Amino acid sequence: MKRKVTEMHSECSGEFMAIKDAMDILSGKWKIHIIGTLTYHKGAVRFMDLLRLVDGIGAKMLSKELHDLEINLLIKRTVLNTKPITVEYELTPHGKTLEKAINEIRLWGALHRKKIIGKK
Repeated sequence: MKRKVTEMHSECSGEFMAIKDAMDILSGKWKIHIIGTLTYHKGAVRFMDLLRLVDGIGAKMLSKELHDLEINLLIKRTVLNTKPITVEYELTPHGKTLEKAINEIRLWGALHRKKIIGKK
């Protein structure tokens, strides 16, 4: 049985809308790297440690990206009562749902690097 073009368009539209939503949240140079870093370290990471671990990012950009991820409920920000004040970030349970996707990106990246330049 053939389906109507409008039915197929509606299904595709929903699928592409989901991809668009994900890309809107995760796009840019840094967000995947930040989420990957938090995934790898399994727990809270201090701002200054993130700044060192995310190679090449500046403090202002890291702060902006962390804020965006927090707004989208992917990370949790905790201010500790220390002197000087310490701020830690960790993945939320919702953010942890990206761990499988992040691992797949890592695996694909390793394969791609090996295919293109022959290195691991």
